[in-house]
Amino acid sequence: MQRIKGYHAHVYFDASTLDQARALCEQAAQLFELQMGRVHERPVGPHPDWSCQLAFAPELFAQVVPWLALNRRGLVVFLHPDTGNDLLDHTDHAMWMGAVRLLDVSGF
Repeated sequence: MQRIKGYHAHVYFDASTLDQARALCEQAAQLFELQMGRVHERPVGPHPDWSCQLAFAPELFAQVVPWLALNRRGLVVFLHPDTGNDLLDHTDHAMWMGAVRLLDVSGF
């Protein structure tokens, strides 16, 4: 079994939910020891929507993921482990909260 080095939660949003997404990510960064990435107002990498990444250690999974589930208020959250295999992490190992979106994994 591959070792999970951490997790990435990508909060997806658009122009109408930008403030909601920013507030959610900032609150998560205040509550948990995690790294909040930039708030991208355009698709980045394999992500089809605007997004903000929350990166956290495996030890925080049981706290961060339920908190996101209860506080996302309709936002889509794409969650995946970081095992070092980007393709599998973004496909076979991925989890979704809300609507599943089609990723562009051609870059992996």
